Amino acid sequence: MANWHGKSRGTVLGLKIYVFFIKTFGLYFSYFVLLFVAAYFIVFSFSSTRSTYFLFRKRLNYSPFRAALNVYGSYFTFGKIQLDRVAIASGMRHKYTFEFDGIEHIKNLLQQKKGGILLTAHIGNFNLARHFFDNEHNPAVVNLVMTDFEHKQIKNYLESVTGKSTLKTIVLQDDLSHIFKMKQALERNELLVFAADRYIKGTKTFEQEFLGKPVQFPQGPFKLAVRNSIPVLFVNIMREKNFHYHFYARPACENLRTGKELLKLYLENLENTVKKYPHQWYNYYDYWNDHK
Repeated sequence: MANWHGKSRGTVLGLKIYVFFIKTFGLYFSYFVLLFVAAYFIVFSFSSTRSTYFLFRKRLNYSPFRAALNVYGSYFTFGKIQLDRVAIASGMRHKYTFEFDGIEHIKNLLQQKKGGILLTAHIGNFNLARHFFDNEHNPAVVNLVMTDFEHKQIKNYLESVTGKSTLKTIVLQDDLSHIFKMKQALERNELLVFAADRYIKGTKTFEQEFLGKPVQFPQGPFKLAVRNSIPVLFVNIMREKNFHYHFYARPACENLRTGKELLKLYLENLENTVKKYPHQWYNYYDYWNDHK
């Protein structure tokens, strides 16, 4: 895995543009504009385009022509999901439906009074988590463990548009102060959410095969869970047809002995999800070092 430095695609300016188009022209016209935006990125973001092409061609074994078409589909779907994020948060929630598949696992986890770890990835639209957790039927308190440099600006801007969410954030810091905050959250029986399919330079990693080739993954979330016997769920929020979002929560096996065993289960779940929703996994860089 190469060339990721803790910053995801997406900026405050980009979100402001989404808000402008939705409020000025409506959601459907904004989707129409995305047809041209996706084409723009294919041409002018060549490194991302090449990496995405390799995902479909080398990892999912699509034909060259099919892989090329799906690169466009990936960019277009990414744009739709960003538009949905803004639209739902700015008063258009009624246009969408939400399915919580596995709420019983959340409740069972909380009953253990150990806190919990939710392992997700840069897939689907986990930014919509507030719409599954911000309600009286789900008492879970969720902490998003983040690395993005721009998280404060994006968070503050979205809250200015949508209002504050009960979801909390814990930012990974060089002084390791985030470890103390995570420990406190777990002691309060809260949940920690990690997007565990990337690592940043300087962190300890495990190597494990994913979609046919070895990749490095961060050790931290997996070791934390196993060493402290913290219950784990694999979670994703995926876009379906007809403005429908599907929240998946699946328990990991208990009595795991090592973090690498948990990583293997996580990747089995993630690989199945990527194959089912190939346009919704967003790692637009040389993930497998294929460019070399």
